[in-house]
Amino acid sequence: MRAVAHPGGPVEPPPSRWELPLPEAAGAGEVAGVGADLEPGTLLAAYRSGLFPMRLSAHGPLGWWAPDPRGVLPLDGLRVSRSLRRSATRFTVTVDAAFGAVISACAGVPRPGGWIDEAFVEAYTRLHDLGWAHSVEVWTPGPEPDLVGGLYGVAVGGAFAGESMFHTVTDGSKVALVHLVERLRLGGGVLLDVQWCTEHLASLGAREVPRADYGRLLADALGRPQVLLTGP
Repeated sequence: MRAVAHPGGPVEPPPSRWELPLPEAAGAGEVAGVGADLEPGTLLAAYRSGLFPMRLSAHGPLGWWAPDPRGVLPLDGLRVSRSLRRSATRFTVTVDAAFGAVISACAGVPRPGGWIDEAFVEAYTRLHDLGWAHSVEVWTPGPEPDLVGGLYGVAVGGAFAGESMFHTVTDGSKVALVHLVERLRLGGGVLLDVQWCTEHLASLGAREVPRADYGRLLADALGRPQVLLTGP
């Protein structure tokens, strides 16, 4: 895997002016609170407390989500089939080489209640500029490569919160995930948050954990050095 270094490392933004709810405020539901903003300090405070933002509906109000159970992908539990291993050899993979293109491609994926609007693109691009949000890009080989898959998310301590992925060819997003897990393991990561354990992610090794257990996993991850997603 070829990684592209992000200069400077993460820069702590000004703190949020909002007091975000605790994940337990979601109770038996999934939304702990509604409102606030997408400023870098607010986003980091949310991820550090176990929340993540999504619209309650397309173009709707901003919600702060804390599903119970929570989806996680154990870094030693990724299931890579023979066909996926073969697919991985057909592409070139980079990190942080085309964040804008990746998040724009993710925004363009048709999905119910799509939440990655212009405000989200701008907010996570700012987080990327500060060194907190990262992308993994999957390219066709050759002198004029095409971007055919990728994902993006936020790294805090030893945790990576996966936000979204896309592909335009078979296995494009899966190859990105394989390389993300590899980079997390090499860079000191201990927790990969996938929000919900979908059937697709479960086939790759994701599992569900109770909200309280996720909180303990996150606390352990936040006590560790910032994971390095770029490097040799």
